[in-house]
Amino acid sequence: MAAEIKTEELEYRSDDLTMKGLVAFDAHAAGPRPAVLVVPEFWGRTAYMEKRARDMAEAGYVGFAIDLYGDGKVTDDAGEATDLMNRALADFNALKNRYWLAIETIKRHDRVDAQRLGAIGYCFGGAVGLSMARQGVHHDALATFHAGIGGLAPVAGQVDTPTWIFTGEEDPMADPTEVERVAEEMRAAGAEVTVTRYPGVSHAFTNPGADDAGARFDLPLGYDAAADRDSMTKALSFFADQLG
Repeated sequence: MAAEIKTEELEYRSDDLTMKGLVAFDAHAAGPRPAVLVVPEFWGRTAYMEKRARDMAEAGYVGFAIDLYGDGKVTDDAGEATDLMNRALADFNALKNRYWLAIETIKRHDRVDAQRLGAIGYCFGGAVGLSMARQGVHHDALATFHAGIGGLAPVAGQVDTPTWIFTGEEDPMADPTEVERVAEEMRAAGAEVTVTRYPGVSHAFTNPGADDAGARFDLPLGYDAAADRDSMTKALSFFADQLG
């Protein structure tokens, strides 16, 4: 039977903020499915992040595009996005609490197998996913795409999240030496970490809107269709192994 992808808004509270996520699932899929968090770029929970949630549903999971800012804030202005990101990072404990609440909320969804959780993170969201794993938040699988590497949370004890980092070798926000240092820190703390580097590829390589945004704001962004396809193919194979 062909997939019938449905989406629904899912609200949850974090302190004085209402967080607004989007759940995507195949209405014809039998039984509870593993959940996959979609952790967004600094633009917020955009249409692109919602597409990735639907992609996860097409692959047999329950996709959950989460909210890191509150009230589902989205912007197409790089200055405002930077401000939103920096404010979120200024209180890491609050950010971690929002992430935990997203996990606990999706685990209660009637379509979700609460024992199996993955996450995919993009740019800022990739850095958030890595920071959470380094702080001991467990995922059965984590894949990050063009994650910013600077300023990650330190490793705190054991890291038990199998992780795959997809990064462009020309990404100024993810120096290859720093990427490897981050991976080695996590391996030393017990995690299985794979790194795939794409030669000649810059930041935001999975986002088809990256070229336009880069031109508008004079940022080193660029879509790469081959790297986009290859990274998602590898990530889905990784998730199939780790999540079923």
